[in-house]
Amino acid sequence: MLRFLPLKLGRLYRCLKLLLVVGLFVVLLMNTHNLFASFQKNELTDRRFINLNKCPACFGTSWCRKFMNGQVSFETWGRLRFLDVFNIKNVYFAQYGEPREGTRRVVLKRLGSNQELAEIDQKICKRATGRPRCDLIQAMYKTEFARINGDVRLLTPDVVEGWSDLVHCPSQRLLDRVVRRYAETKDSGSFLLKNLKDTERMQLLMTLAFNPEPLVLQSFPSDEGWPFAKYLGACGRMVAVNYVGEELWSYYNAPWEKRVDLARQLMDIAEQLTNNDFDFALYLLDVSFDNFAVGPRDGKVIIVDAENVLVADKRLIKQNKPENYDVWYESHFEECDREACLSFSKDSLCSRVTVDHNYYAVCQNLLSRYATWRGTTGGLLHDPPSHVAKDGHLESLLDECTKPKKRYGRFQAARELREYLTRLAAASSSAMAR
Repeated sequence: MLRFLPLKLGRLYRCLKLLLVVGLFVVLLMNTHNLFASFQKNELTDRRFINLNKCPACFGTSWCRKFMNGQVSFETWGRLRFLDVFNIKNVYFAQYGEPREGTRRVVLKRLGSNQELAEIDQKICKRATGRPRCDLIQAMYKTEFARINGDVRLLTPDVVEGWSDLVHCPSQRLLDRVVRRYAETKDSGSFLLKNLKDTERMQLLMTLAFNPEPLVLQSFPSDEGWPFAKYLGACGRMVAVNYVGEELWSYYNAPWEKRVDLARQLMDIAEQLTNNDFDFALYLLDVSFDNFAVGPRDGKVIIVDAENVLVADKRLIKQNKPENYDVWYESHFEECDREACLSFSKDSLCSRVTVDHNYYAVCQNLLSRYATWRGTTGGLLHDPPSHVAKDGHLESLLDECTKPKKRYGRFQAARELREYLTRLAAASSSAMAR
């Protein structure tokens, strides 16, 4: 009787697949009128659709003229609203057109799921009125987002500390940088709050509390060499960023030479965010294959999801000298039954000068045999060529970077891994050039 079980399961799977296809066809038939309407109408010109009507409880207005003029439009499948049920993260691909520059691809984000956006509305109402529903615009003027008014010269750490990962342990230097580079105001360039309008100030603070990704992209811009997607602008609760390319996951089975180059870049990113001339350490708290993308032309790896980035000011740590501040901090490897999980202490990241967290995150979740994603294991550097596998050096370095056997082993392994991957990439380039 057991021998018939796979056959029955196979039939059941085919039946379920057929039912799904039929169900989708029925939905399409029921929505035929709406389907044609979706292709004819540009919903990105609708104030309510992009939640412009909720400002200043929004992320900005710098791109509203472009949205209202119809310069931004969804790509084909993005126009079909019934597909939103599958788009939990509310991330859309769109086309943006400029008369002189032509049309280019951009990514639009609501910076949260529908449930998360509804929850922020409820929180604003409860803080202002004690009730979950209210006039959102009026409520904003009764929250802490409005109480920090123009009479206050600076945005200070004691006000916003702990609001989000970006400001888990903020320094005055970091907050001045955030305000000075705030892109949703015409008078950017000053770190004084009085130079922001009331609405701009509230939008800045709400973004900082709800999802600081736009502020990370603005404060550490790609134009200055930081490995983040370029921030373009916002209208209501729709934020536009530059389209980078396919997500890193699409390169999982790419040729070995390509994967080696991508791995080298990932380790370089870990190093840049950990040690840089600005003495800001940017720690990636959420590292997975879909948080990175690769440029189709230059092959450059870019971070495309920067919501969970903790910024520690090394200059402040050296100045305040908290307990054990100069003792190297090692992240501890822990077995996990979930995808892309990491073990870390935010307080330790905020109080140590030398930290190996970014090396640990990249090695464990992306490169090593411990990396698991979408049902696969083995990481980006799986199945190396026989001469590399036989040597055993790569596997040894990845293991030490992920699960070090000796004290401070990860620091040394990360440095040697970067050098080893650079040599492998160079050797591959030379071989291909012959």
